Amino acid sequence: MSSTSSTTTTETRTTDGTRLTLEIWHPDCWGLQGTEAVDAGLLVHTAHRTVEETVKGHFTAYAETADQLDEFVAFADESPLTHSTVELGQASTGSTPDPGNVTRELFVEYEPEHSISDTLVSHGFIHEASVRVEGGLEHWPVFIADDRTEVRDRLEAIRTETDASISISKISSPAGDPSGTPDRLDRLTPRQREAFELACERDYYAWPREVSTRELADELGVSKTTLLEHLRKAEAKLLNPDDA
Repeated sequence: MSSTSSTTTTETRTTDGTRLTLEIWHPDCWGLQGTEAVDAGLLVHTAHRTVEETVKGHFTAYAETADQLDEFVAFADESPLTHSTVELGQASTGSTPDPGNVTRELFVEYEPEHSISDTLVSHGFIHEASVRVEGGLEHWPVFIADDRTEVRDRLEAIRTETDASISISKISSPAGDPSGTPDRLDRLTPRQREAFELACERDYYAWPREVSTRELADELGVSKTTLLEHLRKAEAKLLNPDDA
């Protein structure tokens, strides 16, 4: 007589999956239009459907100056693509850990078809961290359980459905990029990131240094003082563990 164990073993199958950062443009988006028209940016934290089937999103708007931030908030409030804009806090400066020298929290109400979020989810892309919107592009950190061979087809389907422009700016395995850990470059303003990335590309931080501050400033079209200020603030945000 054979013996059969009565214990049921549950096997957990682990799919490696893929982590991506997607750069997305799509039509009729107030955030894309606003960050293209005004030198400001957005962090998209959460978005929820209302009983009226609109979407209310929680955002951090940021800019280099208070005037730029005021201009951006006014653009959002006056956009035909938004229903309402509610400010949750006053502008802050100096030691704020958020990107930008000046920040403000907003609730914005808009129609769901003016977002690409639902389409991404329906094709298996799971939103992992705050979306950054700058210069008319959305930067989406997402996870997809399928392997990389499936990603291309899914992205192409989204492009067809939404008339979106989508490119991949970063790709990694889950083990190499823990969920919920933001890229510290996201803490920089657009100008700080541009200056820092150019400095790295030109071996400014190499020894011996391959480029001078004057050459970097000329390439960026700014003064030497402005360049050094951008680099100083970028380095402080990237190196200070309290701002991680």
